[in-house]
Formats: sequence, C-alpha cells, structure tokens
Amino acid sequence: MSFFKKMKERLFNSSSKIDEGLEALVAEGDVAKGDMAEGAAEATPEASATPEAVTAPHAAPPIPLPEPAAATPPKPGLLSRLVGGGAAPVAKRVIDDEMIEELEEILISADLGVETALALSSNLASEHFGRRMSVAEIKAALARDVARVMEGVAKPMPIYPKRPQVVLVVGVNGSGKTTTIGKLASQFKAAGKSVVIAACDTFRAAAVEQLEIWGNRAGVPVLRAETGGDPAALAFDAMARAEADGADLLLIDTAGRLQNRADLMEELAKIVRVIRKKDPDAPHNTLLVLDATTGQNALRQVEEFRKISDVSGLIMTKLDGTAKGGILVALADKFGLPIHAIGLGEQIDDLAPFDPEEFAKALMGLDRDA
Repeated sequence: MSFFKKMKERLFNSSSKIDEGLEALVAEGDVAKGDMAEGAAEATPEASATPEAVTAPHAAPPIPLPEPAAATPPKPGLLSRLVGGGAAPVAKRVIDDEMIEELEEILISADLGVETALALSSNLASEHFGRRMSVAEIKAALARDVARVMEGVAKPMPIYPKRPQVVLVVGVNGSGKTTTIGKLASQFKAAGKSVVIAACDTFRAAAVEQLEIWGNRAGVPVLRAETGGDPAALAFDAMARAEADGADLLLIDTAGRLQNRADLMEELAKIVRVIRKKDPDAPHNTLLVLDATTGQNALRQVEEFRKISDVSGLIMTKLDGTAKGGILVALADKFGLPIHAIGLGEQIDDLAPFDPEEFAKALMGLDRDA
C-alpha cells in the first residue's frame, strides 16, 4: 500500500468529519427542487394553448384528427438498469453567509483550529460567493487552499557540512520520539550518512532498549548511560564520541516531558547549555515530535518548547487511529515552522517526507489524482 493510501485511510477521522459535515451542509441547501420548479415554469410559454381554428359561418365543424401515438421511451441499457436507471443529480448549494458560518464549524470540528477555519472559509467565500457548488467542488477548493498554506512549511531536515551535525529531538511523553529517532537513523544510514545515537532518556530503560533495537537493525551505535544518569553529561560525551568517529549526524533522544513541568523543562534547557559548551552552534537542528491525537494541545506544546530550545522543525506522528490531522494545518498557519516528516505507524516506511498536496487531498477525503 502506498504512503498516500495509508495516509488517506488513517486520516479517516478528520476526512469523515469534513465529508459528513459537507454532505449535510449541501443537502440542507440543495436547490434541486427549486431548479426543477423554475425549469417547469420556463418550459410553459404564456400562450401555450393552440389558437382556435378560424372557420367561416355555417361551415361544417373540422374533422377531428387522431391523437398522435405516444412516443415509446427508449429501453434503458444494461448499465443503466444495473445502476438504477442513471446517475442521480448532484446536489449543490449556494455559497452564502449562512453556508460559510456552518462550514467554519465543520472545519473547527476537524481540528483545524478557529483561526485557520475562519481563514479557509473566508477564502472560499471571497472566490466563490454566490456560486452553486457540490461537495466535491467545495472539497477540491478547500484542498487547494490547505495545500497553499502547507507549501511554505514542507521542507526536509537540512543537512549541514558541520560534522557532527547535532540533532536534538524533543517532545512530550508518548509522542513517538524514540521510534522517530530510530526511523531517522535507519533512513539516514541507508542514504549513506554515518550516524550516532545518544539515548539521553536515562529514566526509561524501555526507551534505551528500543533505540538499541533500531541501532542494531541499522548498524548505528547507540550510546547509553546508567539508568537515572545525567542526560546532559551523556549528550556531552556523545558529541565527543561522534566527533572522534567522524560521524555525520548525532541524534540525541531526550526524556518525554510535560510542557507544564518546570523541572523537566529546565533539564532540557540544561542539555542545550551543556552541548553548547562544546559547540556554540549546537544543536544544529531541534526537532519537536508531536502526537496528532493531542489535537489543539499541540499548539501549546510548540509554544512551550520554543521557550526552552530553538525548535527548528516539526515531525507529526500517529496520523492514524483517532488522529485528527487538521491540527497540522493549524500549526503551519500559526507558527510557519518547517514540517519535515509525518508518521503513520511503527514500520520504517511509515515515516515519510511531508507532501502538502497529498496531505491536503487525504485530509479532505479526495483521491490522489483529483
């Protein structure tokens, strides 16, 4: 299965909300019956009656002509009979103020956020106000606008000539940092880069073991400390090891932390301070891994992590299950941070570069070629 198909299937929660909402919205304002009434009125001319025949006085009444035989309707073809006699008319709705207000609510329910929903709805109104549009036409227009919002942030993680390039990976508990680091390490190694991983989540043994599995699979060394050890010290030592080995990349895993825990956030700030003693420009990339299922809370996470570390890019994970992928649009619209990749599952090919057009179509429930 292609990544696009996986993304479309696993963004079901968002796309189904938009699908269902738009179907109901257009059905409410469907003017099909009104159109039929208008058509019937137009088809009946004011003088539709046949003029009376002009006859001379005392003339014999005209001989009535036989009624013309009713035209036999053509027999429906096999395909028409199989599908019920033909395609049903497509429902359309006029883009008016009431429709735009309801559309805003639909987009908000799909987790695009209030500001983004207002902007997308306003743009639809400015371009199509007064026009009758079907569900498919509305979705296509929204997908184009979403893709435009996302185009400016769809960027791969930059690779610098600096060796080692230090990549700090941060995020809250359960966001998928450890798995994401393993996938990145494997992909970079497959691309010919030498990689070292520092397992600085020293409080969770399972995280270290998980990284070691990925490291063994990719042939990438994983540096670890004793459980409960100082993560900042390990990060510093890992930089020295990566430099000695001539590694291209050093990926630093950090412990999951809640953005409202000041002590944990301070520990992250300490890691940044310590590695800058060795290289004032480090970390060269700070990737914030976000869990799509957290919805609007992701906005708050970006705000808080940016206070502690210079977040340079985002990776969105768990765009499956109950994920509402609209939050990615809200993040792009509000912060404009590069989105390097999105993840859909646990397999190595479930982390892929972010493609704004494919994402927009999947979010709206459109086919790839639509």
